[in-house]
Amino acid sequence: MPDIAAATATLTELAAAAQQGPGDTLRIVLLVSMVGGAFLAWFLLRGYGGGDTDEKAPGEAAPRPADTPARGASGNDGDANA
Repeated sequence: MPDIAAATATLTELAAAAQQGPGDTLRIVLLVSMVGGAFLAWFLLRGYGGGDTDEKAPGEAAPRPADTPARGASGNDGDANA
């Protein structure tokens, strides 16, 4: 007759090993999420480190003087922009 206690212990250990859960997968997901969050923060905040300078950035249009009318405004009464 087989030993029932040993068989029960073996089955219990196998069942417990199968129910360990997503430990390693969850650790990897959390690590990737934290690294991704840090990268996203760096990407979004990197534009604030340049400081406030009066120099024009490449490809940026020069500021228009305040007394210059908007493009298309002719000053006529029949003009939709007047």
